[in-house]
Amino acid sequence: MARGATRSASFVHETRSSVKYLLVLLVVGVGIWVLVKRLRSGGESPGLAERAAPVAMVECAHCGVHLPAADAVSEGSRLYCSEGHRRLGPAPIPPA
Repeated sequence: MARGATRSASFVHETRSSVKYLLVLLVVGVGIWVLVKRLRSGGESPGLAERAAPVAMVECAHCGVHLPAADAVSEGSRLYCSEGHRRLGPAPIPPA
C-alpha cells in the first residue's frame, strides 16, 4: 500500500503544480486582452464619451418639484412644471 500512496501523492503534487501554472497563464492572458482592448478604443471607456452634459434644474412655483429648465412652463419670472400649475399660480404656502 505504501507504493500506491506514494504514487497518489506524486500525482496530486503534479496536478497542483500544473493548475498553478494554468492559473498564472490565465491571469496574464486576461491582462493582455484588457490592455489590447483599451489601446484599440483610444484609452477611454465608452461611458465617458457618451455621458451627457449636466442640465439646469428649476423648481415649480406651485408644487416645488424640480424639473429641467427646458421643460418648465414660464409666466413672468415664475416657472411651473405644467400648464395646469401655471394656471393655478404660485402656492399659497411655500413648498417645504
